[in-house]
Amino acid sequence: MPSAASTRAGKLPFVVWVLAAGTFLMGTTEFVIAGLLPEIASDLGTSAPHAGLLITAFAIGMIVGSPVMALATLRLPRRLTLVAALAVFALGHVVTALSSSFTVVLAARGVTALATGAFWTVGFVIVTAAAGPARATRAVGVMMGGLTLANVIGVPIGSFVGQYTGWRGPFWALAVLAGLAAVFVGRFISRTEQRAGISVRAEVRALRQGRLWLALAAAVLIMGGVLATYTYITPLLTDRAGVPAGAVPLVLIVFGLGALGGTAIGGRLGDCRPMATTLTAATVTVLALFLLIPLSTGPVTSVALVFLMALAGFTVNPVVTSLAVRFAGDAPTLTSALTTSAYNTGIAAGSALAGTAMNTSLGLTGPALVGAVSAALTLLPLIALALTGTRQQPRIVAQHTAPAPVHDGATAPVPARH
Repeated sequence: MPSAASTRAGKLPFVVWVLAAGTFLMGTTEFVIAGLLPEIASDLGTSAPHAGLLITAFAIGMIVGSPVMALATLRLPRRLTLVAALAVFALGHVVTALSSSFTVVLAARGVTALATGAFWTVGFVIVTAAAGPARATRAVGVMMGGLTLANVIGVPIGSFVGQYTGWRGPFWALAVLAGLAAVFVGRFISRTEQRAGISVRAEVRALRQGRLWLALAAAVLIMGGVLATYTYITPLLTDRAGVPAGAVPLVLIVFGLGALGGTAIGGRLGDCRPMATTLTAATVTVLALFLLIPLSTGPVTSVALVFLMALAGFTVNPVVTSLAVRFAGDAPTLTSALTTSAYNTGIAAGSALAGTAMNTSLGLTGPALVGAVSAALTLLPLIALALTGTRQQPRIVAQHTAPAPVHDGATAPVPARH
């Protein structure tokens, strides 16, 4: 793996882009099923609402499975963990593509989610260490960019292909691409990397830091705020803003482009000004969501605010992810897993609350209000994080860590390379 020193002066290590490609595949499989749900339900002999459990199973697998898999693979070489995760991911898609049983497909989705959680968890740790302290947040942003790019490109292509090949076609394609990704990961992750000196006790001890939980809280709240609104954006656009139903996919692409841009901005600015970046982005997210309530009666303002919501909201993600991993010192694996769980918890909770709000007198604007409140609450842990960072040093939770400065009062230990 390239040294941190070598990356300071030039480009990010190639391994960052390889892992971003893997994240793209896994982001595609998480969201593409929504566009294929009617076909899946019909083919497997079940109702569309019941088939929706395939989405729920994946979310639960990510929330619970990420920390579980982090501890289960803790003593394995990271290269082996990533290759095994991609292999299980590919196998899960083969089983899904071959099966005619809804129960089997549901189980395969759960197993695939476990593999996805393991990949993301270890991947975040690897890109942070490979890029070095000067480029850590940028590297995390690139890897998370694979997820947002999945929404812009992967999901629409997968849904389009599924209409012509049947819903099983995209799953076959993802299985093949995951196999190729496993080859590249095996090639570009160091074979000699060791996990010596890492223990479950050290990983759990890392969770004692209050600043770590502040970063995780921010991850839950900002993602819950943005996705609460996004989940129910279609009826808002068609029934309130007057956007034609046929143009809704284009608006969703606009959202994806905003999310991709926000991830890139957070990755670029988060290394030098993490707290200024997150506080500004969260504030803009709150304003965009609040303005969406009165201004969603016109298509132009609605689309502009959807883009701004995604751009600002997703700017926060790579910064808080990078800070959480850094706060864990030399025991970052469980923390990385909890960050993945935090985002999925925000998605699940935000979407549930938004659905409840839409059934009240708030109607179509209910999800936007829920999103705005959640985004506003994000400012609380971010402000506390900024104030705490200016007053005290983070605790070193394991051996072989050295303090490295992060501006805006966010001094954090940087994981040592093994």
